[in-house]
Amino acid sequence: MLPFLALAIVLGAAPARAHPLAPAVLELHAEPDGIVAVRWRQSLPRPRGTTLRPVFPPSCRNLEPAREERAADAVTARWRVDCGAGGLVGRAVGVDGLVAPLAAIVRVELASGHVADGVLTSETPRFVVPAAPSAIAVARDYVRLGLEHIARGPDHLLFVMGLVLLAAGWRQVLAMVTAFTLGHSITLALATLGAVTLPSGPVELAIALSVLVVAIEVAEHERKPAASWARRPWLMACAFGLLHGLGFASVLEEAGLPSRAIPLALVAFNVGIELGQIAFVLLVLAVRAAVARLAGPLPPWLRRAPAYVMGSAAAYWCFQRAAAWLATFPA
Repeated sequence: MLPFLALAIVLGAAPARAHPLAPAVLELHAEPDGIVAVRWRQSLPRPRGTTLRPVFPPSCRNLEPAREERAADAVTARWRVDCGAGGLVGRAVGVDGLVAPLAAIVRVELASGHVADGVLTSETPRFVVPAAPSAIAVARDYVRLGLEHIARGPDHLLFVMGLVLLAAGWRQVLAMVTAFTLGHSITLALATLGAVTLPSGPVELAIALSVLVVAIEVAEHERKPAASWARRPWLMACAFGLLHGLGFASVLEEAGLPSRAIPLALVAFNVGIELGQIAFVLLVLAVRAAVARLAGPLPPWLRRAPAYVMGSAAAYWCFQRAAAWLATFPA
């Protein structure tokens, strides 16, 4: 009854980081005379051996050296380029050096006032700037961004897996998924729209603590089911979903939202998260059923193994994130 395969997939997907790397952001503000102001932001740290570089049309030339600003979690460079009378419309911009799981967001504000956005990956490292943004393109790009974020966030996935292990039957699983969706959708929208603002350090630490709590509940449930939150998994899912929504919002804070399509991009990002979450829940249930059918009843210590692995990973993330947060305070 233990989804060892799903657990291995989650922990093997990103052994070095508990949370997916925020995408790089390339912002371009075009003026009528062809001058383009560039803002290039990369999160820190980056995977070893990777070097990301913005790419502009051949007609563009730098007008000045880049000015860098360094922070604890990112480095931002600003400069201007001259792309001539033709500007950027109909031409390709992009980022070289992208490798999975790195992604980049391109946002182009044209002199006409239109804003065009795109998500770049190692498979699609170029973005052709349209005269006006397409709603279909915005929806597609932000659904993909949501899918990639949940797929590369083992802390979120381990939390969901723990809730699945606490649920008794598909009705409770459905209630859990719905409650978690409701919780994180609320805070995702509020944080993205600026109604709720919290620093990322304590939020990431609290997310790790939520994984630790659900791991303890899973272990307690195996020993004494009536004593745990398993009777009301939807309550845990909704309560901690509010917290995880703040973590999801950090990606959109880095990537930003298209000014003329904020509701569409927000909904599309959330849809991407839900599609990834549902796929993972189905994977956990399928592996759980297959193990139960092939292996039969398992000894108690083996049934508690996922809880111990989840708890160990969560405890490590707690220490790691607490240290990173404390490092931001002045000495």
